[in-house]
Amino acid sequence: MSIVKINVLKVPSEQREVLEQRFAARAGSVENSDGFEWFELLRPVEGTDEYLVYTRWRSEEDFEKWMATSMRGAHGGGGAAEGERPKPAATGSTLWSFEVVQQAGPKG
Repeated sequence: MSIVKINVLKVPSEQREVLEQRFAARAGSVENSDGFEWFELLRPVEGTDEYLVYTRWRSEEDFEKWMATSMRGAHGGGGAAEGERPKPAATGSTLWSFEVVQQAGPKG
């Protein structure tokens, strides 16, 4: 049974472009991870300053393994001088976890 992890990132309006550029720069860093199934970065349209980072995994173990190893490289950021960590684009985050119990796709 697949699991879904949604990281809810609180992002001030002046940091939205920075956040999106950092995710664009990390393209490919999670896609080759064992057990990885899907990724989406969801930009808020109205009424909130929270981005959703949606990932889907084959199992909790696959997600935990990625968190312990590859995730550090994926979240290294960009735009800072060598040896420095860039200032976070988000002012807070919350991780939601779900099990996939039903799913559907387009017919045809």
